[in-house]
Amino acid sequence: MFRYFKYILIFALLFCSEISWSQKSVRLSQNWEFLKQDLGGIWEAVRPVGVGNPESVPLWENVNLPHCVNATDAVDPDLNYYQGPAWYRTQLKIENLYQNGRTILHFEGAGQKTEIYVYTTKVATHVGGYDEWKVDITDAVASFQKTEIYQKQFKGKVPISIRTDNSRDLEMIPSDLSDFNVYGGIYRHLNLVYVPSLSIDQMFVKAEVDAEGKSGKLRLTARFYNPNQVGGASIKANIIDPNGKIVSSINKKLEISNDLPFWEITVKKPQLWSTEKPVQYRLQYELISSIGNDKGEEKFGFRNIEFVEKGPFNLNGKRLLLRGTHRHEDHAGVAAAMTDDMIRTEMKMMKDMGVNFIRLGHYQQSPTVLNLCDSLGILVWEEIPWCRGGLGGDVYKQQARTMLKNMIEQHYNHPSIMIWGLGNENDWPGDFPEFDKEKIRTFMKELNDLSHKLDASRYTAIRRCDFCADIVDVYSPSIWAGWYRGAYTDYKKASEDEFAKVKRFLHVEWGGDSHAMRHSENPDKALSKIKTGGKTDERAGDASLYGGGARISKDGDWSESYITNLIDWHLKEQENMPWLSGAAYWPFKDFSTPVRPDNPVPYMNQKGVVERDFTKKESYYVFQSYWTDKPMAHIYGHSWPVRWGGIGEEKMVKVYSNCSEAEIFLNGKSFGIKKRNSQDFPAAGLRWNLPFVKGENTVKVIAKKGNVRVTDEIKFNYQTEKWGKPVSMVLSKIAQQDDVATLEVKLFDSKGILCLDAINWINFGLTGDGKLSDNMGTSSGSRKVQAYNGRAIIKVKLNKGKSIASVVSEGIPTVFREL
Repeated sequence: MFRYFKYILIFALLFCSEISWSQKSVRLSQNWEFLKQDLGGIWEAVRPVGVGNPESVPLWENVNLPHCVNATDAVDPDLNYYQGPAWYRTQLKIENLYQNGRTILHFEGAGQKTEIYVYTTKVATHVGGYDEWKVDITDAVASFQKTEIYQKQFKGKVPISIRTDNSRDLEMIPSDLSDFNVYGGIYRHLNLVYVPSLSIDQMFVKAEVDAEGKSGKLRLTARFYNPNQVGGASIKANIIDPNGKIVSSINKKLEISNDLPFWEITVKKPQLWSTEKPVQYRLQYELISSIGNDKGEEKFGFRNIEFVEKGPFNLNGKRLLLRGTHRHEDHAGVAAAMTDDMIRTEMKMMKDMGVNFIRLGHYQQSPTVLNLCDSLGILVWEEIPWCRGGLGGDVYKQQARTMLKNMIEQHYNHPSIMIWGLGNENDWPGDFPEFDKEKIRTFMKELNDLSHKLDASRYTAIRRCDFCADIVDVYSPSIWAGWYRGAYTDYKKASEDEFAKVKRFLHVEWGGDSHAMRHSENPDKALSKIKTGGKTDERAGDASLYGGGARISKDGDWSESYITNLIDWHLKEQENMPWLSGAAYWPFKDFSTPVRPDNPVPYMNQKGVVERDFTKKESYYVFQSYWTDKPMAHIYGHSWPVRWGGIGEEKMVKVYSNCSEAEIFLNGKSFGIKKRNSQDFPAAGLRWNLPFVKGENTVKVIAKKGNVRVTDEIKFNYQTEKWGKPVSMVLSKIAQQDDVATLEVKLFDSKGILCLDAINWINFGLTGDGKLSDNMGTSSGSRKVQAYNGRAIIKVKLNKGKSIASVVSEGIPTVFREL
């Protein structure tokens, strides 16, 4: 790879006299070795084989980057996830063809403390797992290349070793009290970059426009990387509109200085970036000097944002109801090390659900995420990871300042970003003996002032720290109606009460957990125990599954049936709150957390509308029915294979659709057409009580929106037999595709009747040639999982051999099956 890269560079220098960004940056993804432990010292990482190390201990494994130390152990039901040092190493062929050029390692994110070595020389350290950072390895490489060992033992390659460390540390943010894993590893892209000794380190594009879109203003500022103190240079630049037309150009000489404003222009009637039409302009530039040219490109957009005091949110002068969700950097099988394809899939699924706003919880996220928000039209609240625990000392506070500065400067040009978040749940004590509200207020004011100084064009915000609500521009209180406290019918009143307390109100974090594939014929039953009309916030202990007052999070059934009702109610209410700026459901996707070991999927926060592997839950379609325009219809219950009730009893069937009307069919017979009315709860009036027959039933819907017709269909069995306590299990292979088998265990009572409300803990095991597809953090990818409606599923990679699968559940005889 590096040989071909060399030829590309030579061609560019000889024939073009310039190098584009894509030609001078190489993604370092392959040929890495990884060690999940610490070393005695750097010598152990670079010591050649046979030099005092004949056994080659410790054992390294081959990996590709991005890579997360906690790819699987974060959801291992039997372990605490690893928090400690880990090592990565590789050998690079360094060929910088710029005369006196600089060689740089560009990290897009690594957690949480990182040390970088060239051979045995430590060249840099970095604290913080979520911002980008660069390391100049030029001098260390040059020194090593002069040594005899460079050619004799490393054959002209340079050994690079990287130590990451996510050990628990009270003086680090985020706090380990946080409801998410503080991951370790090089879990975002790492790039090798060659630049001339004078280059543009960062280009700041300030794009402003009035609410009517009549006139736009651009102010361009360059930050240089100039370690050799090169003097004069010149710059050529073009502004290109979304149609590819050059609207303005510049060619001028520069006297190099820090953060140099070099161009201000006016753009008449610019094309406006919006959530419906996210058009972007481009700045293409070339810095020209005697020691080499540096080219680059930045995208930006013109848009006007306004959170009206005591009112809604306006984009480009018009009200926009922010329809939002949240994102953690977490995925089945890879944890934080999501590939670009995974990220694109996730963000596209959000947009297809109707999302126009996202809060990135609770830390800066990758350039890939921000670029997709820009191009898809998703407004962003991005925040630093000052999350829970209280306030630490000087080291702690300096880290927060640095993270805020890095976040704002690195993501300054993204038109999607409208809010810089300064913290989350800062009223949550525990990391330090002292919890001083006034000291927290003082530091929050400092961060608020710093944010406005760095970027006066965007708002500041925090969530759930009432004693700091007056400091920031936008505030989100804790409102969890129908989950941690109260009923979901309390939502509107609770929001009105909180809205009255602050200048600008935005509700982020609402919803509740649902165990995928668990359904209920009476999902709201537990609401009868709940005190309504009072507080709906989350307080200490509310997330616990034990103790305290009655609450749905403890006493509910965690079914998809209940959560779809909760979401349905919230969305219908939000349509009739004209003062509301918006809200963001927590979160889009289930994610791993160390503080929830007893959840139905251990160590998983299961509040997502999709599972950790992108499998859609039923709630995804509730959002689509309110938030999207493309005609859709979805019958509730695609993952509900057996419904139950009495003979002749009518059972409700719900259809989530954005169409104006729908007709339902049961076993080929029409049961009438209904009109959609968003205020007719549940399912916006698209619900029918149908007389299922014992055994197999087929339900079909035909929905219409104008001249467009959409359909959906489900099949299920209707069980009328009543059941008792589970006393036996049956393990079956229900499917096989290629070399992967799907196993299902069912729980039965003493009469052999399927126990459809059984939630027993299921423990899968496997002996032989195969391998369980577990530690995925999903309802069908966990070896320990609570049953859903008396069953549980897991997959097995057979490896073309023989295996014996087992299922253990307390109080029930263990079962086996040969595969």
